[in-house]
Amino acid sequence: MDARRQFHSDLEALQQDLLRMGALIEESIFKAVRALMEQDPDMAEEVLEGDDRIDEMEIDIETRSLRLIALQQPMAGDLRILGTVLKAVTDLERMADHSVDIAKVVLRMNRQPWVKPLIDIPRMAHCVESMVRDSLTAYIRRDVQLAETLAMRDDEVDGLYGQIFRELLVLMSTTPSAVEQATQLLMAAQNLERIGDHATNIGEWVIYMVDGVRRDLNI
Repeated sequence: MDARRQFHSDLEALQQDLLRMGALIEESIFKAVRALMEQDPDMAEEVLEGDDRIDEMEIDIETRSLRLIALQQPMAGDLRILGTVLKAVTDLERMADHSVDIAKVVLRMNRQPWVKPLIDIPRMAHCVESMVRDSLTAYIRRDVQLAETLAMRDDEVDGLYGQIFRELLVLMSTTPSAVEQATQLLMAAQNLERIGDHATNIGEWVIYMVDGVRRDLNI
């Protein structure tokens, strides 16, 4: 196999591994949210245990990307693909960190009875999970239009977070016994909001990869 064909083979393998990492992170987020909704510490522990594999994949993908850039000196579209891989893998790993933080909330709460019904957090989680899934779909399909939808959906997530923040703040000020749990729920919501931001970041990098234009969707 000549050098050029080998490069494209290595590049394709790299992208496939990025998508495999993305699938693991989707699973991690799903499990963390489900553990929160069901107050399931065993599932929360699964999220924590799976994080090491995700970290290892991030390091491997970064190392191989940098090696391809150094040895093959790709130009134009190929260089944008590698740049996108390097950026996206960082956002994906941070999503995994936020799902771990949600799992830790579950463990700290230790099956406490809810101080209020969970209504907006599940809505927020559903929105965020779909954003993560579509950010990866946009990458696979090189779909700029799908990537652009992430900005509007991130605004929805931000709005839900603001609503949750205000409701929990009122609850904490009126019900001192609810402060500890309300604080934990606020932390879970904040981590979901950050996952949405990272999904939007991936959308930005998809646009850059396809069009060569860097656009800020988080405005």
